Order: sequence, then C-alpha cells, then structure tokens
Amino acid sequence: MEKPATYSAGFGEGRYRVEAVVIPCGRDLAITVVGGTEPHIGAAVLAVPRPSLADAARSSASASVLCVTGHKDDELARKAAVSLASALGCIVTVSAGIHVDNASPEDIKILEQNFYNVLDQIKAMPKFRCRP
Repeated sequence: MEKPATYSAGFGEGRYRVEAVVIPCGRDLAITVVGGTEPHIGAAVLAVPRPSLADAARSSASASVLCVTGHKDDELARKAAVSLASALGCIVTVSAGIHVDNASPEDIKILEQNFYNVLDQIKAMPKFRCRP
C-alpha cells in the first residue's frame, strides 16, 4: 500500500492563522484543523452524508461528536464535518483545536472567519469530489 497523499489549506496571519491537513482515506476524508497560539485536539466529529430529511433531493449529513471537557471546538468541528460531508458526498472526520489565550469576541470572530475560509478552500479542491 502506498503512503496516502496529504493536502493542506490555510488562512490568516499570526495568532489568527488557521490551517488544515486533509488525508484522503479511500473515498472518505480525515481532516485536522488547528490554529491560534495553541493548536490541540479539542473535538472530533464523524459525519456521514445522507439525503436531507426535509427534502430528499438535497444532501445533508448526520454527525457524531466527541468533545474534550471545557473546550468549544465541537461547534466549529461539527459545522465543518456536516458541511463537507454534505457538499462532497463522503464520510468525513474533522478534529479541531483552535486556541488563543484570553480571546476577545473580536479575536473569536476573526478565527471563526478564517476557519470558514479554510473550509471553502477544501470544498474548492476538485480532488475531493467523493460523490459518484
């Protein structure tokens, strides 16, 4: 078996930098997103694509979440996993850990926007179109 390829995405500067590493696992994706001044694992999410419950013609995803006590990374990790699984049509895991000490509401807003910019970069990579 060959060593799997890895891909990366990133957005922001300095303490607001958010980066992702994407590893294709067959048709599925394993993604780690870290950033801020103390990258870590604060949450892990597994999302499985499925038809939307409201409209079967639309794609959605179900997600299972694990969160380290006291961390809030689960909210972003879940949004990322569900969004990517729905958009790309494959099973996605996202582990996330973004931290800045004494973050202000403005700091959090910048980090969140950079997080979503990284997700947009991943979605735009044509090699990750898993849906047949």
